[in-house]
Amino acid sequence: MMVDANFAKSMHITWGTQHASIQGDDLQLVLDQTSGSAAQTKIPFLFGSIESKIKLVPNNSAGTVTAYYLSSTGSAHDEIDFEFLGNVSGEPYIVHTNIYTQGNGSREQQFYLWFDPTADFHNYTIHWNPSQVVWFIDSIPIRVFVNYENEGIAYPNKQGMKVYTSLWNADNWATRGGLVKTNWTNAPFIARFNHFRARACKWKNGALSINNCASNNVPSNWWASPIYKQLSYAQMGQLNWVRNNYMIYDYCKDTNRFNAQLPPECFKTHF
Repeated sequence: MMVDANFAKSMHITWGTQHASIQGDDLQLVLDQTSGSAAQTKIPFLFGSIESKIKLVPNNSAGTVTAYYLSSTGSAHDEIDFEFLGNVSGEPYIVHTNIYTQGNGSREQQFYLWFDPTADFHNYTIHWNPSQVVWFIDSIPIRVFVNYENEGIAYPNKQGMKVYTSLWNADNWATRGGLVKTNWTNAPFIARFNHFRARACKWKNGALSINNCASNNVPSNWWASPIYKQLSYAQMGQLNWVRNNYMIYDYCKDTNRFNAQLPPECFKTHF
């Protein structure tokens, strides 16, 4: 079963209820010295497209993190992340991406943006199917993680994941490795979300959901169509443009971190 719903229908606020709000297709997350805030979907999904338009915290957002991600629960959880690391006025936001499979993350890739993400709403989409995960910004792919499970590399395809959003104080690490602290005279910090769409398969539990959501014989499973198995030629050009011009960190190039033993997916083609 495919679901397509807005914030009010599909999400509820989980903390910071005193100052976060959901109205129709609008979600507002607030951070001040008392607390941050967060929301999550009422149900988990397995495969599909999760999108929202987001307008990030403006001006001096140093120390703050706005998170928008998919995650299952438990110690062997799967997770697909967008996190937006704030910065001092005039300095660029960092888009932090990661993917966890069976509890293992450490697959960070970071980017600058080619626009001011605080001036207007921009579309951030996670497209997830049995073949690959693609992170999109305004329909431009910035990262791909391909399913190489048949070669022993774990892939998130057996656990339903809810969608989470949060705004919180992470000044122990978020900006310049924790050197720049949150300036509370700028509070309240506000991140705005609208146009939430989960065009995705509703996860019920177990093998039946895995088969139903992955099947390309189910007409509503548009994400399982062969056209979504890989990027188009034009999308590959866009991906290369972003990675050549705006990527600032790639775990697959960080040989010191892994003692020259890079993770196996680093030697595979991802587009």
